[in-house]
Amino acid sequence: MARFLNIAGAQLGGIARNESRQSVVSRLVALLREAHGRGAEVVVFPELALTTFFPRWWMEDQAEIDGFFEKEMPSATTQPLFDAAKALGVGFYLGYAELAVQAGKTRHYNTAILVDRKGEIIGKYRKVHLPGHADHRPHMPYQHLEKLYFDVGDIGFGTWDYAGGKFGMAICNDRRWPETYRVMALKGAEVVVLGYNTPTHIPWEPVYDHLSAFHNHLVMQAAGYQNSMYVVGVAKAGMEEGSNLLAGSCIVAPSGEIIALAQTAGDEVLIAKCDLDICLYNRKAMFNFAEHRQVQHYAKITE
Repeated sequence: MARFLNIAGAQLGGIARNESRQSVVSRLVALLREAHGRGAEVVVFPELALTTFFPRWWMEDQAEIDGFFEKEMPSATTQPLFDAAKALGVGFYLGYAELAVQAGKTRHYNTAILVDRKGEIIGKYRKVHLPGHADHRPHMPYQHLEKLYFDVGDIGFGTWDYAGGKFGMAICNDRRWPETYRVMALKGAEVVVLGYNTPTHIPWEPVYDHLSAFHNHLVMQAAGYQNSMYVVGVAKAGMEEGSNLLAGSCIVAPSGEIIALAQTAGDEVLIAKCDLDICLYNRKAMFNFAEHRQVQHYAKITE
């Protein structure tokens, strides 16, 4: 019997620097309710879904920087989203900036969580592939200071059982690296969910600006096909504080085909009925890792 799962992406339009967390959470709850009304069993929100993309600004006041981070999850402000998920019986993926105290030291992570139908956190991922720069570039119209404001994720790529399937998580730039998906595929992931905030113009590297949308879909479609998995990529999109963020939220099937695609650059729900058994079928055929991989020739990757 096929294992069908209705998966939704909840794309967000831009978030202003002065937009309150309460306002953003209200938007998230509205999208969650719409997705539920369309039959969704899990909803994928973007990267850094609670705030504007703050790494575009150079800030020296640590208190100002920390104001964009969440010290607990759920918090009083985000609890309504968890309550709505529990009431509706719908799980979700949420990206946010996490402030964590570990061994007496404060760490800052670009984080995502997976929440089940009971409104409980069942998985956490911290972004591994941090893009951008850490030096001040005031001559640019905006910056991309993830390497300054975030620590590299410390818990690797995990997988979690949810709604009869096995889920993996990634964040934004992770989607461009083939190792991201292969590690999770080797751990049995059938669905990889990820959020992104991607400017369509990279001021210090503009040569591929015209291909931003193409590359966005290319990496997810290739990964879905080569790893026999669904890939759900969801954007914070549209104009945000002078930076145009790439839209194109999509759900990619294990065939590499896009089976759901956002039509706007604003708040929007997209949904697909996903047959998870297709992943198993492909892994017994073209991409049977145990039968066809020749790991003795891959040493250069792991050296």
